[in-house]
Amino acid sequence: MADRERDERMARRERERSLPPVTGRDRRVRLDQPMVPRRSPLPEYDPEAFGRLSERIARFLGTGRFIVWMTVVIILWLVWNTTAPAALRFDEYPFIFLTLMLSLQASYAAPLILLAQNRQDDRDRVNLEQDRKRNDRSIADTEYLTREVATLRMNLGEVATRDWIRSELQDLLKELEQRGAVPPPADREEH
Repeated sequence: MADRERDERMARRERERSLPPVTGRDRRVRLDQPMVPRRSPLPEYDPEAFGRLSERIARFLGTGRFIVWMTVVIILWLVWNTTAPAALRFDEYPFIFLTLMLSLQASYAAPLILLAQNRQDDRDRVNLEQDRKRNDRSIADTEYLTREVATLRMNLGEVATRDWIRSELQDLLKELEQRGAVPPPADREEH
């Protein structure tokens, strides 16, 4: 048995070696061999990791700390480029480079914030669906318990209560006394 399997494996390997490699146009024709994997020219990234990074950045952009740091950087930028010696200034009066940097920051901040909002919307949608299912289960449980309580009430209506049993026993005792089968209560106490 083992020899037969070994021979089959060797024959399969020999057939695979004898076939020419799959290239170019043959790729569409040769269906008996797997395609040779090609590297994609596009960079690969993990969308989940990128989403977490965008949320972290968006969370920071929405803090007072970011506003304070941006204000400090802009003030330092303006002070440096107005009071520093002319040779050390890198952005003269209309502050074109500062405008460019702020525009660049805004062009990245807006999509990052939108990505973070989309992820939050997805989480909210999942949470809403889970809440809806939980509420449906709660309603079903409540309806079940309501039906059970109603059934118990109906069944209890048919159950003999202590007062009803007492009144029935007293009626039966009176009936037996009238027939004379049981002595009256005064005679019973003497025995």
